[in-house]
Amino acid sequence: MKINFKKTYRFAVISSSYITMFATGFLGLLLWFFHEYSWQICSVFALCMFTFSFFVIQYRVEHFIYRRVKKIYDDVSLLESTSFRNQPITTDMATLTKQVKKFATDKKMEIETLKVREEYRREFLGNVSHELKTPLFTVQGYLSTLLDGAINDKNVRKKYLERAEKGVERLIYIVEDLDMISKLEMGDLNLELTRFDIVELIQNVFDLLEMKADKKNIILMFDRKYNKAIKVFADKEKIQQVLTNLVMNSIKYGKENGTTEVTIEDLVNDKIIVRFRDNGEGIEQHYISRLFERFFRVDKSGARSEGGSGLGLSIVKHIIEAHGEKIYVESEFGKGSEFSFTLEKFK
Repeated sequence: MKINFKKTYRFAVISSSYITMFATGFLGLLLWFFHEYSWQICSVFALCMFTFSFFVIQYRVEHFIYRRVKKIYDDVSLLESTSFRNQPITTDMATLTKQVKKFATDKKMEIETLKVREEYRREFLGNVSHELKTPLFTVQGYLSTLLDGAINDKNVRKKYLERAEKGVERLIYIVEDLDMISKLEMGDLNLELTRFDIVELIQNVFDLLEMKADKKNIILMFDRKYNKAIKVFADKEKIQQVLTNLVMNSIKYGKENGTTEVTIEDLVNDKIIVRFRDNGEGIEQHYISRLFERFFRVDKSGARSEGGSGLGLSIVKHIIEAHGEKIYVESEFGKGSEFSFTLEKFK
């Protein structure tokens, strides 16, 4: 690709002026010394000297400095051809220095971003392998035991097959969640927006999870009785998954004999906010910023004993953001947490 030069004449003009002033002054002194001083001669000499100096210096700059500046651009363009090859080359060292510094800063930021992404990729792969390894080894262990002869015992056979089935179900659950979050991140999951009653949907989720909450004697409740329907415009199936994940999360980390309370409030611009408040163990402040990361768990051992894929809150965040809405978290360690999100109210 041909590289265009942005020529500057300032250096040649200033250098020629200095040479002309010195040479003309020296000539004037010589003429004065020999008593032959003439301002006409000095003027013509100054004009000729300036013209000659200007063209010589400019020529040397173009063929000497320009070649070196071009080499700098060529060397840099090996790293990023699109950054410099489409720009004119200049002999202005300040401009060149500024461009190179900008290039170096941009590259440094790109490298730091790549390092963060690489660390995230390693952590993500490690988490995926860990999540899949446990149920896989569980299933393998039960099947191996059956193949080694336990299959002949009817009671053992049934018990081990049931446990292996639970391991397979967990694998399917993790894979389905991974598939959904991948589609959400790539924007491939289309939302089917409909009008529905959010109060009724929350009550349905309460009914579905009531038995699980009873095991820890946790009460699922509204903050008050909602006599009128509150219509929203969203994807009902996806919002039900959001509600389920949030209630499941409050049960999982809630204290025994605790509560999970839901509040629905009106906001401006035809929005509502749905709040899920529990009196569980709470979250330490330095963990809150990572809550929506894939596979992140505050209490890794305790959370895994409760099951789940570790993707619930990440899916919640992606679904809410896919609706163009916001999700918020407030928590006080030892006292409980509140998750809330906004939805468009049906007009």
